[in-house]
Amino acid sequence: MSLHLISIGVLAAIFLLGTLRKVNLGALALVAAFIVGTLVFSQSISDVLKGFPANLFVILVGVTYLFAIAKNNGTVDWLVQGSIRAVRGHIAAIPWVMFVLSGVLVALGALSPAAVAIIAPIGMAFAARYRINPLMMGLMVVHGSAAGNFSPLGVLGVITNDIVERSGIPASPTLLFLSNAVFNLALAVGVYVVLGGLTLIREKRRAGDDDESGTASGSPAAERGTAVGVVTRTLPATEILTLNRDRTITVLGLVGLVVGALIFNLDIGLMAMSVAVLLSVLSPESAKNVLSQVSWGVVLLICGIVTYVGLLQAVGTVDFISDSIAGISSPLLAALIICFVGAIVSAFASTTGILGALIPLAIPLLLSSNVGAIGVIAALAISASVVDSSPFSTNGALVVANAPAKKQDAVYRQLMIWGFGLVVMAPLVSWAVLIWTGWW
Repeated sequence: MSLHLISIGVLAAIFLLGTLRKVNLGALALVAAFIVGTLVFSQSISDVLKGFPANLFVILVGVTYLFAIAKNNGTVDWLVQGSIRAVRGHIAAIPWVMFVLSGVLVALGALSPAAVAIIAPIGMAFAARYRINPLMMGLMVVHGSAAGNFSPLGVLGVITNDIVERSGIPASPTLLFLSNAVFNLALAVGVYVVLGGLTLIREKRRAGDDDESGTASGSPAAERGTAVGVVTRTLPATEILTLNRDRTITVLGLVGLVVGALIFNLDIGLMAMSVAVLLSVLSPESAKNVLSQVSWGVVLLICGIVTYVGLLQAVGTVDFISDSIAGISSPLLAALIICFVGAIVSAFASTTGILGALIPLAIPLLLSSNVGAIGVIAALAISASVVDSSPFSTNGALVVANAPAKKQDAVYRQLMIWGFGLVVMAPLVSWAVLIWTGWW
């Protein structure tokens, strides 16, 4: 049996064993990377650990650490108040506000994980306080960021258009951006309708009305006896939060995250960690016990899986799959398989990396057949990027990490179902619309 087939079989076994025995998949994946890397591919330990996503680790820990402090010192509640006022308290509009904010940030040049890291904690705070489905809120943020991915100013848009231009094949940056944006908008509409958006519209709830009727049992507001809106059962008084010293520093830190990501391309994980440490030094009380709120199980799960997939990339398993595709005689079938490979690998690994690998792989197919180049590139871009809602990608991991503690397991399972559903659906739909029809 091929060594590459063994490594793929081990990946499948990781998911099976983790599901049946409820063992952390990340721990299983790290052990598998050690065994497969050293015994099957004769890799050194240092080579195996090269795939460990240090940047992703810092992003997950830094962002959840910072927002744990922001929750403790009231900054999140203050932001919730301001955002509610912006939509005049219409709770049904809040998920769309998060969708638009995420999309605009990414379209202007922020990395998608940076935008999700900034918006997801705020959106999940809304979801917890106003009884909005956390899965819906998380997906609205993720697909909002995905909608902006291939803007001509966006990072993925710049990379993809540059590769295509240097390859000498036809390109359409506008079509690339719009096709991806429409695809994600359609997904967002479906998510909103299916996961409770119509109920929110019918209820016509406003933030103040919701608080007045009584904060949900077990919510952070109920436990504190206060609310971001007006009146609660436990404290019949209005509390309007204002900026104190700690909240001002926290808000400035969050603004710094946005500016650093958009303008200076700084590492958002290290920036978040720096702000969190600064707040811990200046106000130890507000940072007390916040490290226990960092989702260490999620961090282990994501980093372990990504490490194993990184090993597969390093030993050539991904190239093995790509070379197998190259021998297919039917251009339409080959294009579909390339889209599937992009979706499957990107669900675990870097979207940027897989696009950089698969677009060059697709070029011989485009030059030697009558398959429309613009359609193939757009379909591949959608397939590889839309699956970032998987809990094994940075965006999905951030949603899980920022979900209410009691609902993290449920959100993780639901995101895995959604993400792998997109792994199947996105390539088929984008291929059918953009390639098989022959429109482009």
